[in-house]
Order: sequence, then C-alpha cells, then structure tokens
Amino acid sequence: MKLVFCGTPEFAVGTLEAVIAAGHDVVLAVTQPDRAAGRGMEMQCSPVKRAAMAHGIAIMQPEKIRINVELRERLERLRPDVIVVVAYGRILPPWMLELPRLGCINLHGSLLPKYRGAAPVQWAVANGDAMTGVTTMRLDQGMDTGEMLLVREVRIETDEMAPGVLRRLATAGAQLMVDTLAGLTAGTLVGRKQDEAQATLAPILTREDGEIDFARTARQIYDRWRGFQPWPGAHTTLRGKNLIVHHMRVSSESGIEAGVLQVADEGMTVGCAGCSSVVFDEVQMEGKRRMSAAEFLRGFQVKSGERLGV
Repeated sequence: MKLVFCGTPEFAVGTLEAVIAAGHDVVLAVTQPDRAAGRGMEMQCSPVKRAAMAHGIAIMQPEKIRINVELRERLERLRPDVIVVVAYGRILPPWMLELPRLGCINLHGSLLPKYRGAAPVQWAVANGDAMTGVTTMRLDQGMDTGEMLLVREVRIETDEMAPGVLRRLATAGAQLMVDTLAGLTAGTLVGRKQDEAQATLAPILTREDGEIDFARTARQIYDRWRGFQPWPGAHTTLRGKNLIVHHMRVSSESGIEAGVLQVADEGMTVGCAGCSSVVFDEVQMEGKRRMSAAEFLRGFQVKSGERLGV
C-alpha cells in the first residue's frame, strides 16, 4: 500500500523499518521539527527523520498541522491508502483523519482502553502491572478512543524499568502494525469498539510525579521509580535540599517509621507505609554529583533518625 508515516521518537523507528521491509511504499514521513537539545543546545533531528533520510523518504516537519495548507495539499496529492501514526506527538485534525482510503492507523503502547494518553508504558510500570501490550487502532477525534484492530500482550518483568519495556513493545508493535496492514489489504480486519467503562488515563509525566511519598508502600515507591525512568525518576528532600535517588530496591527491614532514615552497614534504609522499607543505593544531593549511599553517608555525616520529605 501507499503509506504516509507520522512519528517522532525511537519507539516509532522499528515500525517504519518494518512496514518498509514488508514492501509498503512510504511516500512521506511527517515528524516533529528539529529541536535544540543537550548541553550545547545544538539542533537535533528526530530518530524518525534520521531513519527516513537513510531510506530516501521525503520528509515534512510542520510546527502545526491543524490549519496547514502546505501539508494538506501535499497529502491530497499523494492520496495515501493509510496514514500510519506512531508516537507522532500531535493530534491529527479531522481533515487528516478523513483523507486516507483505509484511515489513520495508530500504534498505541497499551492494552486499550487501559492507559489512554501520552505515557502508557511509564504508568503501567509505575502502577506495578504484570502485563501490558500494544494495540493498533483506527484514529478518531478522541484521545485514543478509536476502534481497535489488533492487540498483542507483553509481560512486564518484576524488576524491569520503563525503557526496557518500551524497547520490547516497540519490537512487538512493529510486527503488529505489519499484521494490521496485511489484514486491511485483505479486507479481513473488523474494528472493535472500546469498552468505555474500562478506560483509564496515562497523562503526560510531570516532575511532581517523581516525588517520593513515603505514605506509599515500599513496593509502590519502587514501582514508580521503575516506571518514571529516565524522567522524572524519584526524588525527595533531606535537610531541606533536593535528594535524587538514582537507584533503590525494596528492603526486608520492617518497623521503621515512614519517611525516617536508618543508617546501617553503610546503607540508607527508609521506612514506608505498611511496615515496609526501601534501600537507597545511589543518590545525589542538590548541587552535588551522584554517589553511592556509603560515600554519601560519609560525606554528609547522615545519622539514623533523620526524616526525609520535609
């Protein structure tokens, strides 16, 4: 089929490569504009742009798409059978949804209708889910509310972090999109409406999501740290200064008051809800470099009984 591909991050690259390998004709890649990033704030292009360039695919990078005459005229001339959308980062306007013969087909990183929104993988890990997956769907004007086409489940390992889950979902999703396009070509796919009663949201992450709440259990705190990698991570306060926790684990210790630090064997154990506790293995005090817990305790003379998060 003749395809237009809309995507931006690394998560989308595998799908672009897969549909090309499957023999589809990708006539245009639409991706986010180049952005300044890194310490030097140099202009960097998206992973999808780099992949499209490697394949000699035409590229457009509109800042806005809702009212964009140039984009609309280009797509109307191309008349794609399908517009494939994978983590593009823009909501498609009605005119774009109606343009392709077989619709705009989106790959979403969850088992819809669960985790609609911008950060489905991160929230699935943060909530301690044992299972997630990928769903292909025909986009409509809602937020991930369109008819589902195909679904594939993926297990989340107990100690797996969000970036690892994301990579595995990208691989599963690439094949799922190829299967979806094959079904559309054959006319064998029938869309299924989502059960609105089962819908949940996965909103965009904020820095506040990474703030450790010791009223949660140790497992809940640990799961949120796993899910919110690489950002916003996990952070609290010590002596009125921000303390970033780069690595933690659930402890077998019990009976420590929630939010209170216990120092033993060059380790930092903190009480949580339900008589549980977590161990901080690597931390970083505001304005300082990251260091092991043992090094941190020696350098800052931290004592048992100090309280975090106040």
